[in-house]
Amino acid sequence: MGLEAKLTSDGFITTTIDAVIAWARKNSVWPMPMGISCCAIEMMAVADPKYDLARFGSEVMRFSPRQSDLMIVAGTVTYKMSKVVRKIYDQMPDPKWVIAMGACTSTGGMYRTYSVVQGIDQFLPVDVYTAGCPPRPENLINALMEIQDIISKTRGRDFQDKPLLEMGFSKQ
Repeated sequence: MGLEAKLTSDGFITTTIDAVIAWARKNSVWPMPMGISCCAIEMMAVADPKYDLARFGSEVMRFSPRQSDLMIVAGTVTYKMSKVVRKIYDQMPDPKWVIAMGACTSTGGMYRTYSVVQGIDQFLPVDVYTAGCPPRPENLINALMEIQDIISKTRGRDFQDKPLLEMGFSKQ
């Protein structure tokens, strides 16, 4: 007996709108790759058929911040670049999440110099950190699964529509 037969006989499903919204968001995360350094090579490997990111509904990499809800920052971030990364993050619509991929992104890694940011959490809210130098694709998939777990615990009313004036649009 399949689900269709069960639904035909019973006629309805009971759930909450919050559960449906969380399920839909969880299974349709659109990542934006912010490949700055060598971790980006491992990030590209995640999308190949061997690791099959499509299992998680995240195979559509978006290169526009306005079309994505997950930023994967992969690689060393300099202070000069941090302003650009923050500006791109601010252009993403809410709700949005961030994965810090790799040791350099999370802590500055082996670059203890004046020009390298010692962790992107100094200018971005990071939801999940991925260990490794560079992290294996399995680590990034694990981070994506953690993001899905975070999303599944949210409710639709947690992210209310912002007024257009607050978003920088003028009233007409």
